[in-house]
Formats: sequence, C-alpha cells, structure tokens
Amino acid sequence: LGLMEVLPDDCVQVAKKELMYAGFVGLIIYLGGVIFINRKSTTSAKMVMAEVAKTMTAENVKVWVYPEGTRNCTGDLLPFKKGAFHLAVQAQVPVIPVVYSSFTTFYNPKKNLFTSGKIMVEVLPPIDTKGLTSDDVSDLTDRCFHTMRETLFRLSGRPS
Repeated sequence: LGLMEVLPDDCVQVAKKELMYAGFVGLIIYLGGVIFINRKSTTSAKMVMAEVAKTMTAENVKVWVYPEGTRNCTGDLLPFKKGAFHLAVQAQVPVIPVVYSSFTTFYNPKKNLFTSGKIMVEVLPPIDTKGLTSDDVSDLTDRCFHTMRETLFRLSGRPS
C-alpha cells in the first residue's frame, strides 16, 4: 500500500489478474489503477501489454512491473519474465531498475507474518532501449537481472 504513495505521477503498475481477488488488497490495487494481466493466456497478456505500450507512448505514462512475476521468499531473485522488457522495447522507453533489499530477516512465510525490520531501496541508472528490437529482449532481460541481483545482494549484506 505504501508503494502507491511513492509512485511517480502518471505511473501505473502491472500485476497478475489473480491479485484482483486478494480481498482488501485486491480492492485497493484495483482502485489504484493497476493493470491486470492474465498470465495463463499468452494471447490476452500480449494484447494488454500492446495497449499499455501505446498508452505509454501517446500519454507519457510510466509503468511499474515486477519482473519476477510472483512473491519470492528465498532472498534471491527468481528468473525474470520477459513481458516487461518486451513492453519497454516496444515503446522504446528506458528500463529503470528499482531494487529492494531482502525482507527474509523479518518475514515469516509460514505464518505470513512481518516483524520489525528495514528495507533498503536503490534506484539504478536507466537502461536505454532506443533502437532495440524483440531480438534484443533476452539480452536486455539478462542484463537487468544480473545488475539487479548484484544490487540485491549488496543491499542485503550478502556476498554475490
């Protein structure tokens, strides 16, 4: 919920459709203007993302995407899904990686309980996509993943 307060103006988030049905949180993110995609239907997800790319270009809208695609309690990154990177290349806009330190020291996934703790956040330099094509998406995804993973480990006090 705090993230909605700190997002830049004209910025929307993309989330999996299942979150819409997550009780109170689902209602809040729906009212917050989150764009929901159906990850089980590649065709539907691609159509939504193509519309998002058009809106980004026409209305100068920013999009916040979680490239892991799901919650991760391992303290490491899960492999990135490529949809966000296809979107950035399609719209020819930069990727601005934002990395949060691990919360594994103060979150108990078995009890779904957070205790007191601190999160470090670092905004990394933009990664330009001008001139990139869909052939470059895998390389772009890998480059972002490795840069963000190194930053995650540094912020979390772990060796890389």
